[in-house]
Amino acid sequence: MKSAILLLAHGARDPRWAAPFEAMAARIAALDPSLTVGLSYLDFLEPDLVSAGDELAGVGHERIDIVPVFLGSGGHVRNDVPRLMQELASRHPNVQWHLHPAIGELSEVIEAMAVATLSLARGFAG
Repeated sequence: MKSAILLLAHGARDPRWAAPFEAMAARIAALDPSLTVGLSYLDFLEPDLVSAGDELAGVGHERIDIVPVFLGSGGHVRNDVPRLMQELASRHPNVQWHLHPAIGELSEVIEAMAVATLSLARGFAG
């Protein structure tokens, strides 16, 4: 089964804001070169989630894991994303669409942010 990961970030008016997400997508692709990794946005930047999902489905991906790259599940993740997922599922009924929790809610990510914060604080205090 041809699989892909589609990262979903909020988006911003300044395209430089996307640099960490682009780096994350590139790192995931480097960790598993057999996996297609896409990046999409809710606002301001392209591609949006539906366009990116359409593209992945259009080239034969049968399973697409959507990972919201948000610190928490606010209104966008709870309300907007499920509606967009329904649109993708209706446009591509033969694709398995899997929506994952916001990445910032994972214990591993919370731990990494805590360690990084301590590292910064100790570096500045030192």
